[in-house]
Order: sequence, then structure tokens, then C-alpha cells
Amino acid sequence: MNQLLTFKYLTNRYKNLIYRHAIYMLKNQMDAEEVVQDVLLRMWNNLGKFNLLSAKAWLMRTTHNLCLDYIRRNNNMYKREPLINEAIENRMKDESIDGNPDFLMNMNFIKENIMSAVENLPDRLKTPFIMYQIDGLKYKEISKILDIPMSSVKTNILRARQQLRKELKEYEKEKST
Repeated sequence: MNQLLTFKYLTNRYKNLIYRHAIYMLKNQMDAEEVVQDVLLRMWNNLGKFNLLSAKAWLMRTTHNLCLDYIRRNNNMYKREPLINEAIENRMKDESIDGNPDFLMNMNFIKENIMSAVENLPDRLKTPFIMYQIDGLKYKEISKILDIPMSSVKTNILRARQQLRKELKEYEKEKST
């Protein structure tokens, strides 16, 4: 396949996934866009050097590593408040009930509690959880991207769910009192 066509295909297929992961990690649109550009440039420069069948894992690992590098270089900037993840927001949105203000207020409150609970997870649990639940990656892909055993990926996702369940149960108890 022509290198330009391959690049266009991979870019169209994975650019949103790359951007969403960069936003999740960097919590800043401009920084995420910069990392996405760097990832796409590296993809172009390395098109013949990686297996196209594992392009998704290569791109996500590159994105993840570049975000970590960016965070290390700008460590004090990343102590600010996180952005609300658009993917979670979109998953909770139901167009048929947009007009109900009570429902919308309740959904916003729930969304804030979920996002807060996810942000409170330790990074070793949060990153695989987001990659699996939000980005839709498979265990094997996450294992390759994070360079950890697949059993650790599964365990970390399970522990993240347990911790979220526990924290959100506490929220439910507070709400009912």
C-alpha cells in the first residue's frame, strides 16, 4: 500500500483515540494537540518500521509515552484541575431527555461524582481503567502499551472497579441521608 494512503488511513482511524488519551493524560487541549501532532509525525517517520496489524498498540504506546515525557518536562503544570472527559460525558448523554432540568441537574451531579472517583484512583489503576472503559482497548493492547503483563492489566482494572464501586456506594449513602 502507498505510504501516503497508509498514513491517511491510520490517521483517520486512530486520531480521535490518540487525542482522547492525550486529553485524559494531559488535561489540556493545546498540550494534547501538540502530542497528537508529535505522534502523527513519528508515525509518518516510522511507517515502514512497525507492523501495520499492531498499529493501534504502537500508536497508543507512543501517545502514552510522549504524554509521560510531556508531564515530566512540565511537572508543575499538571497539578491543575482535570477536564471533564468528553467520552464519559457522551456516554451519559441521552438526547430524548435533554429538556428535563431536574434530570439534567441530577445527571451532572452523578457525572461529577463519577469523574471525581475516577480521578481519585491511583495512576496504576486509573490508566488501564480509562484505556479499557473509555478508549475501548483490549487487555492485550493495554498490556503492550503499558508494558505490563496482561494479568496485571486485568487485576488493575478489577481493583479500579472495586474501588470505584466502594467510593460511589459511599456517595449513595451520603445522598440518601
